Amino acid sequence: MIKFYYSGAPNPMKVALFLEEAGLPYEAIPVDTRRGDQHKPAYLAVNPNAKVPSIVDGDAVVFDSSAILLYLGEKTGKFVPQNTPKLRGELLSWMMFVGTGVGPYTGQSVHFRNYAPEKIPYAINRYAYEAQRHFGILNERLGKQTYMVGDSYTIADMNVWGWARLIPVALGEEAWAKFPHLKRLADEISARPAAARAIALKDKHAFKAEMDDEARRNMFRHMNEKVA
Repeated sequence: MIKFYYSGAPNPMKVALFLEEAGLPYEAIPVDTRRGDQHKPAYLAVNPNAKVPSIVDGDAVVFDSSAILLYLGEKTGKFVPQNTPKLRGELLSWMMFVGTGVGPYTGQSVHFRNYAPEKIPYAINRYAYEAQRHFGILNERLGKQTYMVGDSYTIADMNVWGWARLIPVALGEEAWAKFPHLKRLADEISARPAAARAIALKDKHAFKAEMDDEARRNMFRHMNEKVA
């Protein structure tokens, strides 16, 4: 059985969505990042980057949500497009686009907008601009076709869904109006029974909700340790 280390953050939710869609048996193991579970030796032995999600599947250990989705999709043959050079190239490109662009910039936009101890206009504008630019590229793609790759629902759409759900937090409630095609996909996926089960997973554990000093020390370690 797959061991799935998770929290309620966007990246773990993508993996939870795949596991539920594919009907794979798994053991859900909570990693409470506000309490510092990600820095404990037992978890670092699974994921040296101290992030969630991670999975352990027999001898295979996989971390990073895009890598996990690719691993599970290729292992099961589910929610991956036909293996042609064209579609394989599209799949890899959009998976990496989310992993290296959408995720990091959206995460930083959320951080500087909501959690940074100082409201730095340059940083807020920088990351909001890039998050909006990346979402705009996704929206343009989805204005031309129903799904991100090919003509069917794939792991690329799951990858997008995890972060698209965070648009109001990253850019403000009014931001959805700029991305109607992306909202259409996000709403379609969120309406799926598997998505409801994935979202409900976070309620099975009493994750720390308060963003207090303990949580900030555990989640934003740069505040405790100076590099230079």
